[in-house]
Amino acid sequence: MNPQVTPQLKLEIKRLIIDALKVPNVTPDDIADDKSLFEEGNGLQIDSVDALEIVMALQRTYKVHIDDQNVGRFIIKTVDTIAAFVAKELAKQRDGGVG
Repeated sequence: MNPQVTPQLKLEIKRLIIDALKVPNVTPDDIADDKSLFEEGNGLQIDSVDALEIVMALQRTYKVHIDDQNVGRFIIKTVDTIAAFVAKELAKQRDGGVG
């Protein structure tokens, strides 16, 4: 089963990132779905401290767990990778934790 990543989920994640990092003058439209959040040209250019804030916000909001820092690095790469992870974890929660 391939969990559905919806435009709504991506928008929620973008808003969560903006709120978690308290970045002024950045809107969800400024953040590309498929560009690295760590590089210039994506409206944010986050660092490792920012990534940790995003992980904590994801864990609080979606009740997901990202325990491994190396795995987290791949999850927090783009909005697309975050959305895919969250969709997969939410599907697992709906299916009773199997998966």
